Amino acid sequence: MARRIGKIPPTAAFGIAVVTTYSVAVLFAPVIAPYGQTEVVGAPFLPWSGEHPFGTDNLGRDMLTRLIYGARNSVALALVTTLLAFLIGTAAGFVGSILKGWTDMAIGRSVDVLMAIPALIFALLLLTITGPSLVATVLVVALIEGTRVYRLTRAVAGNLVVMEFVEAAQLRGESLWWIIRRELLPNATAPLAAELGLRFCFVFLFISALSFLGLGVRPPLAEWGSMVRENATLITYGDITPLLPAAAIAILTISVNFIVDWFLHMTSGLEE
Repeated sequence: MARRIGKIPPTAAFGIAVVTTYSVAVLFAPVIAPYGQTEVVGAPFLPWSGEHPFGTDNLGRDMLTRLIYGARNSVALALVTTLLAFLIGTAAGFVGSILKGWTDMAIGRSVDVLMAIPALIFALLLLTITGPSLVATVLVVALIEGTRVYRLTRAVAGNLVVMEFVEAAQLRGESLWWIIRRELLPNATAPLAAELGLRFCFVFLFISALSFLGLGVRPPLAEWGSMVRENATLITYGDITPLLPAAAIAILTISVNFIVDWFLHMTSGLEE
């Protein structure tokens, strides 16, 4: 482990540093932020100053505070959604690969139907029907992204279920859950862990896009996608303040990809 840590490439080190910084903001936002998340502290669109390092937004709220709380709301929501998508996708993929037959066909064709509809349009349709809320956003995005996780899980599990150790477990009469937990999941950890990082990026960008369109995280909660929309007027006057939450989104996405690339490099055995 010490040798691997010493060989961390600069890109992965940068990604780990960024993710660590964001994690601190997520965990300690109320301590770090100078003001409350929804507190109006001045006139709208105040310029950058010592009191307000990034100025104020369209309602007079401190932008630095909103950025810090935006990390908590955006990252935490994306993480919960990604984990739920993985729970749905991996469970469906493993069950279909083991049971085969009509069960596998029904799950596969259902996923084909969902993936045939453009993801953003499908999400907008469902959120328009259910109404925008945190719970609805998490469930809708998790359902859509879970189809992508299913595809990978089904492909990986399809190569594993024909192995002798899985067939032996089935002949012993082991339960479905036992086979998934003891035989399939340990052997599919590396590709699924890499997909977890990549899927988090897609979910993170997806939720930010929905918030930008007004159907994700609802005001007055701070969310980076909605912050871009709320302060977009400043771009007309040459102010880069609306680009700050956009940059926060881009930096986190790039950093997670750096870490995933490093992880894939280690698990693939290319180092040796």
